[in-house]
Amino acid sequence: MRYEKGRKDASRSRIMDVATKQFRSDGIAATGLAGIMSEAGLTNGAFYPHFQSKAELVRECVAAALEDQSAQMSELLAAGGPEIAIDAYLSAAHRDNPDKGCASAALLPELARQPAEARQLYTERFLTLAHQMSAALPPETKDPEEVALGVYATLIGALQLARAVEERELSDRILAAGKDAAQALIQPR
Repeated sequence: MRYEKGRKDASRSRIMDVATKQFRSDGIAATGLAGIMSEAGLTNGAFYPHFQSKAELVRECVAAALEDQSAQMSELLAAGGPEIAIDAYLSAAHRDNPDKGCASAALLPELARQPAEARQLYTERFLTLAHQMSAALPPETKDPEEVALGVYATLIGALQLARAVEERELSDRILAAGKDAAQALIQPR
């Protein structure tokens, strides 16, 4: 049986969309292929024409998520600079929607355990984000790449902490403290 043109691409895209959301919300280890395929409306056997393994799916999903994040960061930096990007990243909306948010904040502990190929891909995509931030810093910033790395470490750590604590008030305070710390890093010295 022949299928209409583009069906395979649409199925692959659907698998990646579902997997990316599930990886971010439930974690890589806790997300099974059967659940991904079921939510995508496909059979388990339909997975293998698209991906050789779950590791390949993880790699592709992380790459796509970081490319999307890079595009969003470019828009924020162009619209209002690092200050706006920091506010958006450490917002309650971002904290409350991990399935749509930063792949780094959602997956770093598990990414550290992925095969070298996945970690290398993550490294390359992360450095793209850091370069975007460093390019948006004031020209008088000393060592903008180091500042950008510090900003991302602050943002990601604060978001992870804000998501992990049980008390909403404490979570809000962590977001605010993270914003203050990141804003202080971008001030020229």
